[in-house]
Amino acid sequence: MPLISHFFGILIHIYQEEDGKHSKPHFHAKYAGDRAVYDFDGNLLAGKLPHKQNKIVSAWALIKQDELNAAWEAWNEYGEVVKIEGLK
Repeated sequence: MPLISHFFGILIHIYQEEDGKHSKPHFHAKYAGDRAVYDFDGNLLAGKLPHKQNKIVSAWALIKQDELNAAWEAWNEYGEVVKIEGLK
């Protein structure tokens, strides 16, 4: 699971799809001991992060939506890891 971005102690990863396609492109966020899964619209799909970090990740996803789509395609179609700039 490659690391595609990190900011404010939050790590963002994507998985290569196995055994067919997932129903929706998504990414995984980790902060401290918490983990969550988000779609590219910034919606929380599973897991949890602290409230502040959840808001940050959701906003980042909306800002970086096009880049997330490109990273998803590059990783799942070609095995290429595309890094996305975090928030500053």
